[in-house]
Amino acid sequence: MTAYPPIRVGLIGYGYAGKTFHAPLICATPGMELAAIASRDATKVHADLPCLRVLPTPDALIADDGIDVVVIATPNDTHAPLASTALRAGRHVVIDKPMALDLAEARALIALAEVSPGQLSVFHNRRWDSDYLAVKQAIDDGAIGEVMHFESHIDRYRPAVRDRWRESAGPGAGIWYDLGPHLVDQALQLFGLPERVHAGLAIQRTGGLSEDWAHVRLDYGTRQVIVHASMLVAGGARRFVVHGTRGSLVKAGADRQEAQMLAGQIPGTPGWGDDPDALIVIDGEGRETRRATAPGDQRAYYAGLRDALRGEAPMPVRAIEALATMAVIEAGFASQREQRAIDLPLTTDERMAFSRA
Repeated sequence: MTAYPPIRVGLIGYGYAGKTFHAPLICATPGMELAAIASRDATKVHADLPCLRVLPTPDALIADDGIDVVVIATPNDTHAPLASTALRAGRHVVIDKPMALDLAEARALIALAEVSPGQLSVFHNRRWDSDYLAVKQAIDDGAIGEVMHFESHIDRYRPAVRDRWRESAGPGAGIWYDLGPHLVDQALQLFGLPERVHAGLAIQRTGGLSEDWAHVRLDYGTRQVIVHASMLVAGGARRFVVHGTRGSLVKAGADRQEAQMLAGQIPGTPGWGDDPDALIVIDGEGRETRRATAPGDQRAYYAGLRDALRGEAPMPVRAIEALATMAVIEAGFASQREQRAIDLPLTTDERMAFSRA
């Protein structure tokens, strides 16, 4: 076996995404080394990672020749500018979802990556969630025949509006930017590109400044896909409900990795990603079969990134796939404004690039 040096990662941002997801997953992935973090709050970083280098600015981290990969886990409106700077510096770049604020920014990043020594990927980590993988496996197995109706929910009960950028009135805020990319990316992985997007977005909470409810239909013709997110669901919602020509699937409980990381569990330790909630398959006669849910493991994203940078595998999330997700997000906003279904705003070349294996 070839002995490789560790891939040195610089993380920009140590807010919720950087602290909860990126830092633990990078540190727990063999062959990856978290080498430095750019943060204005070194005390916060050192409380968790006392020996890690903390740089004062993103520019200082990007300019550091000891960094191979720059991971951007900052507010959404900074994703494209920071990624552009890092690509121009020749770094490999990982952007936390969403890729950018709009398609124009996303397209510019892909064009820049094509002429940069660095490669570009986007952190769509929910591809490695237990709930999604269980549903995907059952669909791939033909457990319910051809899928006709697919419904995916990420719901929370957070009635109080919090003082944070995700819930502000600023660019990149709101639930469609925050949770929409997770829901859309999973749907595109399962079914490819929809024909049209029909979205309803609303502010439901008292004092809300950005959308906190999203109900979006992806139109595939005979197949219809619903993706839904809300901040006012105290209970009763199911993570997935899927109906097909031979039966139905129900996955009630959600993947537990985020909760485990918030509780301080190290990725990969015993019980990591375990999901005690079974997938229920209902046949045409109404008979129920319970399928055990295999563990999820979001470390697979960083393991895939490691292998791609070594030239041993494709990128775990291709930039064109993230651009397609941005096309759906942008179409959703347009649909809400115009109160009509919107054709997916991708070029023929972009559609072909998405479809390539």
